[in-house]
Amino acid sequence: MIKAKDITKRYPDGTEALRDVNFEIRSGESCSVIGPSGCGKTTLLLILTGIMKPTEGKAVIAGQDVTSPSKEVALVFQNYGLFPWKTVYENASLGLELRGFNRKERREIVTSLLRELGLKGFENRYPKQLSSGMQQRVAFARALALNPKILLMDEPLSSLDALTRESLQNFLLRLWKEKRMTMLLVTHSIEEAVFLGRRIIVLSSRPGTVIMAIDNAEMGDLNYRTKEVFFDKCREVRRSVDTGAI
Repeated sequence: MIKAKDITKRYPDGTEALRDVNFEIRSGESCSVIGPSGCGKTTLLLILTGIMKPTEGKAVIAGQDVTSPSKEVALVFQNYGLFPWKTVYENASLGLELRGFNRKERREIVTSLLRELGLKGFENRYPKQLSSGMQQRVAFARALALNPKILLMDEPLSSLDALTRESLQNFLLRLWKEKRMTMLLVTHSIEEAVFLGRRIIVLSSRPGTVIMAIDNAEMGDLNYRTKEVFFDKCREVRRSVDTGAI
């Protein structure tokens, strides 16, 4: 479903963010990308969405070279990206409105999602009236309303408290198991990468390049965090991250 083929990105000031990045993500697979700060993880996501062009190489989605943003791909950012002057409902339905869905269709889709995400009763609130966790759920609702085949996430849970973060990790796992959409999560958290990634791609320090792709066959169990194999996998990933940071 997703291929990164020899992707290199150099910015106009000469900074090389990525160098010869290669990996593949199968359809329906959940994958985590982890690496040191500044290794080009966000740059990689922007290239995969078509928002940014690589200096060399290319991104491929479902067999097609990525040259512009695709309707099949949704991206969730760390800072939520909500419009402060729009209500929860208006923020969540924005993508549907831009794509021409009528009012009834928008209402049916968004109302169902907000209920599923625990936001029923908050439809008319504004972002400043919500907790950080609730704001992030609105961002997920907006992305999921478009029924994407691919969900890309740029550290969407990093600013949340531990309990809220774990709750949303569980939500993402259930979402993946139910819909089997292709998911790619960029994170700084080793535990999060292991809990949510069937494969874990480890990037080196800048310029980021793939130093290892780790299989994580036990991923998919809500109780995975309590098992010894989870801690073993976390230690394996930590060793790889430490190697890449050198």
